[in-house]
Amino acid sequence: MLQTGHCLWSTIMTESIVGALTVNTDVKMEVNVVWLKRDLRLSDHQALTNSTKSGLTLLFYVFEPLLIDDPHYDERHWRFVWQSIQDINNQLASYNTRVYVYFGDAIDGLNEINTLFQISSLFSHEETGLLSTFDRDKSVDKWCKAREITWHECESGAVIRGKKNRIDWDKHWRKVMTAPLSQPKLSLSTFVSINQLDKLTQHMLPTSWSIPNDFMLRGGENWAFRTLQSFLNVRGKSYHFDISKPQASRKSCSRLSPYLAWGNISLRQFYQTILMKRSEVGWKRPLDALASRLHWHCHFIQKFESEHQMQWRPVNKAYSDLSYPDIHMGLSIEERLTKWKEAQTGYPLVDACMRCLEKTGYINFRMRAMLVSFLCHHLLVDWRLGVMHLAKYFLDFEPGIHYPQFQMQSGVTGTNIIRVYNPVKQSQEKDKDGQFIRKWLPELSELPDEIIHTPWDLSPMEQQLYQCDLGECYPLPIIDIKETGKIARDILWGFRQRFDTKKEGQRIIKKHVRETKKPSKPRKAKQLKNKVN
Repeated sequence: MLQTGHCLWSTIMTESIVGALTVNTDVKMEVNVVWLKRDLRLSDHQALTNSTKSGLTLLFYVFEPLLIDDPHYDERHWRFVWQSIQDINNQLASYNTRVYVYFGDAIDGLNEINTLFQISSLFSHEETGLLSTFDRDKSVDKWCKAREITWHECESGAVIRGKKNRIDWDKHWRKVMTAPLSQPKLSLSTFVSINQLDKLTQHMLPTSWSIPNDFMLRGGENWAFRTLQSFLNVRGKSYHFDISKPQASRKSCSRLSPYLAWGNISLRQFYQTILMKRSEVGWKRPLDALASRLHWHCHFIQKFESEHQMQWRPVNKAYSDLSYPDIHMGLSIEERLTKWKEAQTGYPLVDACMRCLEKTGYINFRMRAMLVSFLCHHLLVDWRLGVMHLAKYFLDFEPGIHYPQFQMQSGVTGTNIIRVYNPVKQSQEKDKDGQFIRKWLPELSELPDEIIHTPWDLSPMEQQLYQCDLGECYPLPIIDIKETGKIARDILWGFRQRFDTKKEGQRIIKKHVRETKKPSKPRKAKQLKNKVN
């Protein structure tokens, strides 16, 4: 039954099994509904805690056509979500309940529940998502108000809805991250029973979602903590050394990003757990490096929350009219984009990263930045043409991080450092022995270390010797990075000096940059002398 794209939704709907729904003429049972989104866990769950304190709780997840058919998403995401729900259900078995899963529009699912039960309140975490989910939430809000149902939304992490600037934001982040965990008290009397849930409409799941993919991390709260413990037991000691290396990072980095993106573990619980390990010998430097990145996690989501328009336009509006010259040996934009997507650029590290990402859903941060830079700065393709492709491949796709990061790496913010990555230099420095390249480009596996980064330097005789016929087994470079890199730098730095770019930059800094301490007054000479002595 595996189908992809827009056919998937129709398949789901045709294979739905409509349960025997009986409308009870008696007074309906009152329930609180906890709407799970990107918070697929039971631990440190504020919405669930609040719901269980005030009444009988029904856990609800909806697979929505507006997201399943969205080009940002891929089957890998829905498999991860379904695995996460299964993990929750395994934990809930002792409480005689499960997550009610609905295939359809969110409002249709709520109507389904409200037909059999009387929804007293709706609980959820605030979602910083795409425009489509924002519009959906506005419709759900109207639905709730029309039925006098109170919708209680809790903050996600330290992201503040409606925040116009960063005044006191760091203070708020520290307060949230150091606060006690919100652990719901669960019991048999907490939840709607399975027998009651069976009266609701039941749906078949696409078969492919239930088949594990051994190349990708498995979803679920249990797997999140297993991954965290393996990091804290041994893997993480080399975190700060290996973070930029494409191969070593696959082991030494935490690998918690998908679990954070889909809420299998809260950022707060992750943060507090690693701090408990920090005092042990050999862990201070790697965990300090990791903790700083957890701070940046909320920072970028807050940027997207405060200015969601960056989903479709540059955050610095001066870059809206940025265009690149067409100098690519007759290759159209579509052809360049396709070769980038299909790992046929002729630059080994770029192609290896794309193949790895397609297969496993993960590459480290440095390599993600390089892929974006290569697309925009060397292929001279607008960032908006590639942003959804990488979103589809990233198992840890989080809109609030993805869009600000993509724009930052493409160089269209006007405030961040312009980084035009040289893929050859990155390859030689971060994959010196070619281990990562050989794994994902086996056609180059016989090449010696000194030449694997630049196979186009092979002579015809060397190509025969190493059984690497360039243009056949592996493509020649489709562009000259020295030429394209210079063009990109000239264009981007030219934009950086424009008046409208600088003016927009000031607006961005005021809105999105954390406040800094005021510089202290210069000390008098006598004071300085006394200080030195």
